[in-house]
Amino acid sequence: MSTDPVSGAPDLATLTGIRSGKRSYYRALLRSDERLQHAVRAMDSISRALVRTVEGPRGLLEEVLRAAATHLAAEWAILALSDGHVAGARPRFLVVDAHGTLTDDDADLPAHVRRELGAIRAGHATSSDDGGGWVRVPMHLEGRPVGSLVGLHGLAVDPEPSDLSVLRILANQAAVSLHTSEQHQAGMALHRRAQQLYDEATSQARDLEQRTRELRHTEQRLTVALQRELLDAERHRIARELHDSVTQYVLAAGMALEVARGDLETMDDAAEVLERVVTAKQLSQEAVDQLRRAIYSLHRDPRETVSTLPELVADVAEHHRPQLKVQVRVQGEVEPLPADGDHEIARAVGEALFNVATHADATRAVVRLRYSADELYASVADDGGGDPTRMSRVLRLQRSDTSGRHRGLANIECRIVQLGGRIAFRRARLGGVRVEMRVPLPVVVPERDTLADLLDRGGPWPR
Repeated sequence: MSTDPVSGAPDLATLTGIRSGKRSYYRALLRSDERLQHAVRAMDSISRALVRTVEGPRGLLEEVLRAAATHLAAEWAILALSDGHVAGARPRFLVVDAHGTLTDDDADLPAHVRRELGAIRAGHATSSDDGGGWVRVPMHLEGRPVGSLVGLHGLAVDPEPSDLSVLRILANQAAVSLHTSEQHQAGMALHRRAQQLYDEATSQARDLEQRTRELRHTEQRLTVALQRELLDAERHRIARELHDSVTQYVLAAGMALEVARGDLETMDDAAEVLERVVTAKQLSQEAVDQLRRAIYSLHRDPRETVSTLPELVADVAEHHRPQLKVQVRVQGEVEPLPADGDHEIARAVGEALFNVATHADATRAVVRLRYSADELYASVADDGGGDPTRMSRVLRLQRSDTSGRHRGLANIECRIVQLGGRIAFRRARLGGVRVEMRVPLPVVVPERDTLADLLDRGGPWPR
């Protein structure tokens, strides 16, 4: 047992850790126990605040400040950050009075409290009034002071070292909470910025996708325009050839027939031959008329030419209306086709109408175009006396015919097959034959040899 070195009595100060100038050990023990109870209540208050994470740092800071004010029996207590430290943390300061009223507005504070708050915010290491009872402990982060916890205590004696230890614990806990708040706010700001950048990138991606579609559409239109320009040049060349050669020959044949008719009129027993000559002259005249219409059509300005398949088919049907009543019906959304695809299908329809007008003894024809997601259906139906079975047999014979004559059905099939399609013959509701043409979508137009390629190879010549 420890004893006093003079009297030999037990040393109670050593045993209790309490010293008193008046050697009133019991009173000092009570005061120490009271301070300890204050410290325990302060820690308990902070522990409750630490679990209220949804409220952010303010709840913890309020508990820290109230615990410090209670521990010091303070008239005023201040928790504040110095300017330039933990810049993103909020609130920057809190003040509580003896009644427990909290504020973060310095406008209504007494002058001496405002001075102390100003000293903390300015980064001063000491109190603004050393003799006024202010107790200050710094807040530290990573070894550097970032603010202070200050109280204008109302204790009977100056705070003991244990009291200052409690205040340092409270101040550093507040500093950590404010730093965490700053990091959280910075993280939220980065998250908002990242979300904004993501939204902008998504919007730009949609815009680029739209622009890509527009560019592809423009490219397709330019390709079609180029193809039509080439076709227009070829049509003009064909028109010149028809005008300068074929038409002249037909006109010459008509004149020769007219001369022959005049000679036959003076002959006896030539009535039958004369009738045939007259028929031949009428046919040659009709051929000249058709050639002139074709030349006029070929010479039309490109701006006047049709562009879509329904317009091409309507234009083809118009040429047969003097001899045949033709209706054109379109179903589905018209899908733009490559220029050669439009013209190949329109020529196949024109060939079918020509066969109807020439061979079917028909008065009416119906042309149908039906667009679906993966197929283009075209048909020519008539009210004539044709037979689907016989036409299928004629097509088989025309496939093997090398004379170059009477190949109308084979030409239709060739044009459709080149586009990846097929044809069939059915009985029409009108009573005659229905020629059905089915082409898969999208249409793939095969590349063809140019005239220069054929000349380089020396043939074979296209028919």
